[in-house]
Amino acid sequence: MADEALVVIDLQNDFCPGGALAVNGGDEIVPLVNDLIRRTEHVVLTQDWHPAGHSSFASSHPGSQPFTMIDMPYGPQTLWPDHCIQGSLGSDFHSGLAWTKAELVIRKGFRPAIDSYSAFFENDHKTPTGLAGYLRERGIDTVTLVGLATDFCVAFSALDAVKQGFATTVRLDACRGIDLNGSVEAMLKRMREAGVVLEDQASD
Repeated sequence: MADEALVVIDLQNDFCPGGALAVNGGDEIVPLVNDLIRRTEHVVLTQDWHPAGHSSFASSHPGSQPFTMIDMPYGPQTLWPDHCIQGSLGSDFHSGLAWTKAELVIRKGFRPAIDSYSAFFENDHKTPTGLAGYLRERGIDTVTLVGLATDFCVAFSALDAVKQGFATTVRLDACRGIDLNGSVEAMLKRMREAGVVLEDQASD
């Protein structure tokens, strides 16, 4: 499996129960993700890594509430509670995650004026993180994505992976979603239509 990589998306404290932007059941996937890490030769992690006062935080826009939409220069942007601030406990990987095997950690969302859901591109869909180049240089052409959250960072990463020419699978049993106004179902549909393989071994 030397040409395959497991990409673990944002399995951080702030996205787990008790965190600033907790995904329901976000910590439940840790044992399964650890099992996949053990069985995969190449492991990459992403880490949401925002400076304080990031433009995607509702607190940066007086009068705005979390989970509402605004227009940014690069397009529509959901506003979030302050989360995954650089160096904070919330930005750390979940303490149960067997992360030490990772060959690469891609930090995203560190540019103050633009958010980044995808492991491959900022939300302008133009500014690359460097992940595609890294994988290609390592001879990797197949990726499996797991992590948080299904309908945002996992889905946008999967869509970009397909666009970049990688054979892409999302293990839904190793993801959990936020589900804003039906966003999980909408993003599952988008992923299916784009050619992402959706696996859910929990329901097999």
